[in-house]
Amino acid sequence: MLLKLNQRNSFIGFRLLGCVVLPLALRAEGVAVDKSSFTLFNPTPDQLMREMSTDRPDKTESPYTVDAGHFQIESDLVSYSYNHDSATRVDDWAIAPMNLKVGLCNRVDLQTVVETYRHIRTRDNLTGTPIRQNGFGDITTRLKINLWGNDEGSTALAVMPFLKFPTNQDQLANDRVEGGVIIPFAVGLPAGFSLGLMTEFDFNRNDDGAGNHVEFINSATLSHHLIGKLRGYMELFTAVSSERDADWVGTLDLGLTYGLTPNIQLDVGVNFGLTDSADDLNPFVGLSYRF
Repeated sequence: MLLKLNQRNSFIGFRLLGCVVLPLALRAEGVAVDKSSFTLFNPTPDQLMREMSTDRPDKTESPYTVDAGHFQIESDLVSYSYNHDSATRVDDWAIAPMNLKVGLCNRVDLQTVVETYRHIRTRDNLTGTPIRQNGFGDITTRLKINLWGNDEGSTALAVMPFLKFPTNQDQLANDRVEGGVIIPFAVGLPAGFSLGLMTEFDFNRNDDGAGNHVEFINSATLSHHLIGKLRGYMELFTAVSSERDADWVGTLDLGLTYGLTPNIQLDVGVNFGLTDSADDLNPFVGLSYRF
């Protein structure tokens, strides 16, 4: 009986050893490991997690998801937008808006984007009268589904349907339920460059409240490691609305990211308006954390 118990314990020990050591050996050899069995309630082991990927600080979303059973917080610490024309000047402050993510399985994560606090000051240049709006903003839920490239290959593609809920205070938004779909794509380029592309379709309510329109958003971002863990990017962003008399929005975006640890990333950047309808200037600083 003792011999049988020892044999059984040895079998269990070798099996557990194989479950831990074999995936690590395969990963070290560059062989893809099957992670399809991991879920929210059976998290991916830390040693099998992919490199941290964020949807910030550029506007081009990432096609890579958060590993199953893990959480990620991506936030502006503070963001400021400035826009002026002959009639008005608008100063818009956003304090700690954040994207809360959880990995549901190896290829899907659930996201909740929360506008925690905004302060908008609109000044009429003719009268000098300012209008102030303050409070909580809208909440947007998003589901990112990676179609390929999460853990291997030089390209990756995902689809991200989303829905916005009108939770804003003080008329900070249009009080309408709106949604759309985002399609992000990433490809590794020679010489260590990375290219991100995004197409987005937003289905929004018209400004006059009568009917709906589609907004077409496209962006491209090029990034490269600069020194050590410091990475820089340059991005072109455009938004074109099918609503009558709507102007197209174009920006040039520049920024830096720095990985403090494999699970903590700092970022800073500034977006420059290329068209009259875009904000003139939008500097920001942010933080992302995975656990």
